[in-house]
Amino acid sequence: MKIAGSWKDYRILATGDGMKLERWGEVTLLRPDPQVIWKSSVDLYADKNINAVYHRSEKGGGGWEIRKNFPAEWQINYGDLSFLVKPMGFKHTGLFPEQAVNWDAMRQIISSAKEKRGDRPVKVLNLFAYTGGATVACAKAGAEVCHVDAAKGMVERAGENARLSGIDSGIRYIVDDCAKFVRREIRRGNRYDAIIMDPPSYGRGPGGEMWKIEDSLYDFVGLCSEVLSDDPLFVLLNSYTTGLQPTVLNNILTLRLAGRGGNTQSYEVCLPTDEGIPLPCGASGLHTFGDARG
Repeated sequence: MKIAGSWKDYRILATGDGMKLERWGEVTLLRPDPQVIWKSSVDLYADKNINAVYHRSEKGGGGWEIRKNFPAEWQINYGDLSFLVKPMGFKHTGLFPEQAVNWDAMRQIISSAKEKRGDRPVKVLNLFAYTGGATVACAKAGAEVCHVDAAKGMVERAGENARLSGIDSGIRYIVDDCAKFVRREIRRGNRYDAIIMDPPSYGRGPGGEMWKIEDSLYDFVGLCSEVLSDDPLFVLLNSYTTGLQPTVLNNILTLRLAGRGGNTQSYEVCLPTDEGIPLPCGASGLHTFGDARG
């Protein structure tokens, strides 16, 4: 288990009955969380500071109930990284704060590698890259990042987050199906020192390409291994799919990167709560190579 405990602009105030009460900067949201199967000791809905509540619909999806006015979008900071957040569809806000544990780890690996490599750039490929949390973290550490996502709006938001964080170069933004893009990179002979994968449970590419994680992930990781450089640093694989335990990610990375050397560690990514218990948020597998092994 790794807990993202260094946040100052984000807090989980209380949990229970399938919900989490959280503060994003000055805005308080109440959102569903499938991991919260325990009972609440207080009435979360009665909190007077709540700005918005996300209600699930029996027909699928859901929507936001606005209780108190707040900005359409606002900025939060994690150290020297800055992000725009706002209530979005499917209860999202545009950021997964638990991933800060991985941002920190990747920044350390990249910074150390740059000291050893001198002028040689560290090239990172971020797939299913969403709004760019990992992209911004790696670019801030000095890496050249290729950011790929099928959703144009999310790629545009990644650019906004990068500029907010003071990054105006070193990131290539691509709107494309991730598998198609990787195959083209293989044909072009392009290689990367690090690969980040944050695949959805289900999804469709810009051309209607179907993705189902249980059927696609093993082959996709193998495909991505073909764009690793001769002196790679790491491969990070994240999952928010129920049933895909950290050991599953560990096994996939171990099998698909066999023969490349290195070491795989897998873990739950969690957030601290004001109740003193960690909230599990997903799973990660991190395979490190050579000098990046820790």
